Amino acid sequence: MVILCGSLISMMVSQTLAYVSPLYGRRTAQMRLAPIPFQYFCEFFPGYSERQLIDIYAVTGGVPKYIESFVGSRDIYRAIGDCVLNRSGYLYDEPTFLLQQEVSEIGSYFSLIKVIAAGNSKLSAISAAMEVKSTGLTKYLKTLIDLDIIEREVPVTEENPEKSKKGLYRIKDNYIRFWFAFIFPNQSLIESGNSQIVIQKIRAGFVSRHAAFIYEDVCREKMWRMNADGCWPFHFSRLGRYWSGDTEIDIAALDPEGGNLILGECKYWNEPVGANILRDLEQKAQTVPWRKNDRRLWYVLFSVSGFSAELKELAAQRTDVILQEQII
Repeated sequence: MVILCGSLISMMVSQTLAYVSPLYGRRTAQMRLAPIPFQYFCEFFPGYSERQLIDIYAVTGGVPKYIESFVGSRDIYRAIGDCVLNRSGYLYDEPTFLLQQEVSEIGSYFSLIKVIAAGNSKLSAISAAMEVKSTGLTKYLKTLIDLDIIEREVPVTEENPEKSKKGLYRIKDNYIRFWFAFIFPNQSLIESGNSQIVIQKIRAGFVSRHAAFIYEDVCREKMWRMNADGCWPFHFSRLGRYWSGDTEIDIAALDPEGGNLILGECKYWNEPVGANILRDLEQKAQTVPWRKNDRRLWYVLFSVSGFSAELKELAAQRTDVILQEQII
């Protein structure tokens, strides 16, 4: 028996699955494993608070080797300094190493990921920032999607996602997203011995520019478990986000058969979420066009810091509102 396990996808394919491989046609099984879900993350860090877990997950994602490097570290910024900013550690240059093994034109891919990490998510914005025609980016975007580094996302209400013109590109891998947002732009500072300045920059933007968005991903993962646990008198079959114009909604789940629509917000704040957030969400709901004349609306609010007494009292009087504080 030969068991091959690795993260360098192109090499694994060329050596075992490709037609020219000596092992072609001889494998008895193959598995494409996804990163470890957040719900099991606490098993690596017993006794940690949920906020501590989310902060670490925002950097490591569900990659066991990355997680191993952070075990025992309760201060996220000290862990980043020890594990990521350490120039002799493997995490410091990990994205460069991975891309070098997977693609031939590493400079082009680095430029593309850097532009997306800077907040350019529309194809037109990406092509403008890179000064390249959008048609010239297709090959690179497809490769990065195949490598699970980025993904194309459309509003969950779109009937034909592949043809939708509302597609946005986002970095899917947590560590690569973090690295391109904070490490890659500051490598000159790190290599000149000014890591403390970089840590200050990370402290200033870690939550608002990074962890808050990872929290949304974690909440959507929780939604599937809530769906299976029967939190609603129906089961939704599609889950994602909704956006149009200036309106953005963190969670949108559809039950096409029953005409049910769940809308939600995820707040990674230091203060409890108040009733104004629910009222704002109800107003946003009126702009969502999906089955506007024959649907039933439900609401779910996630907050890492709990909810105000007013909102708790309001939710207790309604059957269409769920307040969710615990993710695990």
